[in-house]
Amino acid sequence: MKHHLIALCTSIMLSAGAWAAPSILDIKHSITDDNVVPPESFETRTRELAENFYLKNYVVPDQSNAVTNTGTAAEYEERLKRLPTAIEMPYNSIVGKFIDMYLTKKRTLVADMLALHNYYGRIFLEELEKQGMPTELQYLPVIESALNPNAVSKAGASGLWQFMPTTAVGLGMEVNSLIDERRDPRLSSRYAVLYLKQLYEIYHDWSLAIAAYNCGPGNVNKALRRAGGDNPSSKMDFWEIYSFLPSETRGYVPAFIAANYVMNYYPAHGIRPTIVKRQLVTDTISVNKYVHFNQIASILNIPVDEIRMLNPQFRKDIVPGDYRPYTLTLPYQQCLSYLLSEQRILDFDSELYARRSNVEPGESSSRPAVVNDNGDANLSMSSKQSANAENNVDVNVPAPELSVVTHTVKRGESIREIAQHYGVSATDIKRWNDLRRGKVKEGDTLRIEVARNVDISNATVTPSREVAQAPAPAPVEEKAGPAPAPKKTKPVEKEKPAEKAKPAASSARSHTVQNGENLMRIAMKYGTTVEEIQKLNGMKNSTFIRAGQTLKIPAASSKSSGKKSSKKKKR
Repeated sequence: MKHHLIALCTSIMLSAGAWAAPSILDIKHSITDDNVVPPESFETRTRELAENFYLKNYVVPDQSNAVTNTGTAAEYEERLKRLPTAIEMPYNSIVGKFIDMYLTKKRTLVADMLALHNYYGRIFLEELEKQGMPTELQYLPVIESALNPNAVSKAGASGLWQFMPTTAVGLGMEVNSLIDERRDPRLSSRYAVLYLKQLYEIYHDWSLAIAAYNCGPGNVNKALRRAGGDNPSSKMDFWEIYSFLPSETRGYVPAFIAANYVMNYYPAHGIRPTIVKRQLVTDTISVNKYVHFNQIASILNIPVDEIRMLNPQFRKDIVPGDYRPYTLTLPYQQCLSYLLSEQRILDFDSELYARRSNVEPGESSSRPAVVNDNGDANLSMSSKQSANAENNVDVNVPAPELSVVTHTVKRGESIREIAQHYGVSATDIKRWNDLRRGKVKEGDTLRIEVARNVDISNATVTPSREVAQAPAPAPVEEKAGPAPAPKKTKPVEKEKPAEKAKPAASSARSHTVQNGENLMRIAMKYGTTVEEIQKLNGMKNSTFIRAGQTLKIPAASSKSSGKKSSKKKKR
């Protein structure tokens, strides 16, 4: 009898244990939880992404996404089972809720994310393939940031992969006032993949690695201990420790499964991705100078918003390349334009964007503040860029015809005001007039090179010395009469070649500078020297020239003519 009672008690206990601890398959497929907290990316409003430069300029929104078209639990489960993934994608009611949320309230968001994935997805795949990681992890940023590189969570996580500052710095990313590499699509993807690889090497289970990515290894380890899985021989996964995890993490893995579903099976539910009307082809360059986005935009004719979209890691529109070289992403053809125009970019309004390295107490600065207008000043550049954005090639703007005028400074005028009036930069005015400090006073005369179509009628302008002395052969003729008088003095005869040199100068040719030319190339073309061109154009030791500038080219040098004459004598 005693043995029968023991057997009966044992069977009751076993049956009770079986009821209290259902099998892992039952948990995966039948778990229900009304207290699951969805990831913050579900709170992303469509109008927030609508301001993305890529979506505004490279895609056409589809208007047929308003009709909801959900599926059944059986359809979801069957389709998830067919996905060719290395990470297990089980279905349960929580996964189903997230799928339905994507297919109903977030349909437009899904369409926009599909379009953004057309650009960012290539970066994700490249970094995953380099490390031999499952490619389905490319959809982790969908639930992390809704593919918004500027997304910032309530806890302070930032970027496509939502790194916390301490985690990012610990992995080797730079986070400071000007640089936040968490927002760099390429670098953040590289470090995210490496971090996921480290987590997998700890748990040897992708569901636990993904959960640890969300809440940290400490919380996962705590949940494993509470679930009795601290024994090395016991192998638990996310679903077995589900009830011991933070509420946010409980919805994280189900949301990841739902993201994989909608990003693969969206056509079955009538969702059309926002149509990409042209591909954005980019390249990178290394910048080792301190440069502002406005300088790049003004010279290369690129909207500032596009530079920001391609380089969200630069927080203040500044590339501090003088600290260390940084990688700048630009449309493919514009990379070559930057390399060819870098000095012009750095010179553009340099006094406006330069940082003072030495300031004396009490010293005032007349430098105006940089106004961040969120790109409003670049609307005209956007319209110009739209004409060539199909192939990302440079706009061919004809070089302007230039003339030289002399401006007399009025009371209270500054170099910047004068530069704005003539449509030139203050840096150019300082260079043309050899002004080191950049300050002028009433009555000063300034040499200014302006385009011929610039309105100078309202300015106090006098003809420049170069223009006034251009038709200068007359004074030479006046000296020709009395020249024979002093025949007795031979020094006068020695000076005659110098007098003959003046008509030669009047026969100087002119040359309009083309893109890519320099003084050496121009000098070789006309059989002269760089020094002679500098002297004739009043350039002193400067070699700076720009496309469209008109240069005086001296006639053939006397040395070369002397050689020719000597050869004739020999013959």
